Amino acid sequence: MLKLYISPGACALASHIALEEAGANYETQIIDLKTGQQKTPEYLAVNPAGVTPALQTDKGVITQNAAILAFVAQTHPDRKLAPIDDPHAFAAFNAFNGFLGSSLHPAIGKVLFSRPALEGDDKAQAVDAALAKYQLVEGHWLQGPWVFGDDFTLADGYLAVFTRWARQSGLLDLSRFPGLNAHLDRVQARPAVARALATEGLTAV
Repeated sequence: MLKLYISPGACALASHIALEEAGANYETQIIDLKTGQQKTPEYLAVNPAGVTPALQTDKGVITQNAAILAFVAQTHPDRKLAPIDDPHAFAAFNAFNGFLGSSLHPAIGKVLFSRPALEGDDKAQAVDAALAKYQLVEGHWLQGPWVFGDDFTLADGYLAVFTRWARQSGLLDLSRFPGLNAHLDRVQARPAVARALATEGLTAV
């Protein structure tokens, strides 16, 4: 059985959604970031980077959301969660997830999770930089009701992690980001997403 290490509401939600969408046989273990559980020897033995997610498989541990999403899609091909049969389309899927992990996540993370918290001009500049990333998704990446047009993929669940954060912090302005707001509502209405949220003690925002 697969085992997913998560932190409620953190970016690991993307991998949690993926496993639910796949109908995978898995279990979860919560790692409490607030108490520093990610720094314990027990968890560092799973993921030496001390972050979530981490997915324990029968061949070893996979880390990083983008890698886990690709793994889930490829090991559950009947669910059609990514365009794994089209090399170009699958590359685009991986590129988008790479953008989320390496660009959007650090940008909004700086705004929300810097310690000490950003203030004044520093905060304003960080917010502007993060919103520019969201604008890039709104204006370029989002191709239809889902990121890649008419078909849901696991990239949609990953994007929803960060639009949830933005909405919760009052940054996902409806007039500026109508597409992202509609997309988030659409993702959160999916039964698999609702189950993942409930398991983490979360609700739609």
